[in-house]
Amino acid sequence: MNWRRLFAVLVKEFRQLRRDRMTLAMIIGIPIMQLVLFGYAINLNLRNLPAAIADQSNTSASRRQVMDMLATGVIEPVADAETPEQLMELLRRGEISVGIAIPYDYERRLARGQEAIQILVDGSDTVVQSAAAQLAQVPVGEPPPENNTRLPDRQSSIPLPQRPVSIVSFYNPQRISAINIVPGLIGIILTMTMVMFTSVAIVRERERGNMELLIATPVSSAELMIGKILPYGMIGLIQTSLILLLGKFLFQVPIRGSLLDVYIAALLLILANLAMGLLISTRAQSQFQAMQMTFFVFLPSILLSGFMFPFDGMPHAAQWLAELLPLTHFIRLIRGVMLRGAGILELWPDLVALIGFILLMMTLAILRFRKRLD
Repeated sequence: MNWRRLFAVLVKEFRQLRRDRMTLAMIIGIPIMQLVLFGYAINLNLRNLPAAIADQSNTSASRRQVMDMLATGVIEPVADAETPEQLMELLRRGEISVGIAIPYDYERRLARGQEAIQILVDGSDTVVQSAAAQLAQVPVGEPPPENNTRLPDRQSSIPLPQRPVSIVSFYNPQRISAINIVPGLIGIILTMTMVMFTSVAIVRERERGNMELLIATPVSSAELMIGKILPYGMIGLIQTSLILLLGKFLFQVPIRGSLLDVYIAALLLILANLAMGLLISTRAQSQFQAMQMTFFVFLPSILLSGFMFPFDGMPHAAQWLAELLPLTHFIRLIRGVMLRGAGILELWPDLVALIGFILLMMTLAILRFRKRLD
């Protein structure tokens, strides 16, 4: 072995890596991204779950009980409700994850040792169910702190109920993991395949020498871009149908909402990912570089969208970043339609976010594309 020749090849590879900015970015960026996401953004200890409280009793005892539950930090009121029916409607629309219902005869129920509080939970996320269970551990019917200086008389004390708090889980009371995972898996598969397919579209034409043919045709940039994504859009709908069929027959995953709404949500995600892939394709210089850039999109989408880890457990900075990802909004849409039976128009904030993302990505991709070889 000639050590001088070996050293020359080694030096050549390092120089080539130094010129390849995308590879350098992956060498440095991937460890930093994973460390920050797993160490900072991912948090399984849920706090500040969006909640609403229907206190029909509205007495000092019930208000004190509510304050004790809020003191745990598990829930944070974000909506108003007066009845359990309103709490269930807020749950269905995805505006809250936890609802607390206190009946008008709260104190009388406590005196009789009956169930006095109901905790309504959005069971479409099994992690939320576990976090909400902490609320059931809050003491119920305890005397206020100022009265704890002496023991109350045995005859005048209020008997504490055996089960004062009950937890009612909706949409997935058996906590079957597949029911929670399969709807989100539609988004994961569509994100992975759609972005990957179109991210190499323009680059592949350039590498195969087909760009000269495209230049010679009277096709506008917009027509070329739209023509590129339509076939993949059809493929994405076929993938959606396959996942829905397998989820239904293998795991009994329900579709409680409209099937049309499911396909509308899927089509919006498909278009968003295809548009993002095209934008990557106009930036990448090779198919390998396009795949590298796709990885930088795919990893945050999996970790921050709420598919694997609860969205409410992330710090605010990570949540703001997640709001920029189309998969985050699709996860909310698809779980709302399939598991909670919500209409897609009731989930309009995420619907508008996806449409806005599509328009922005397509506009940027068309502006960046040039029908020339450079």
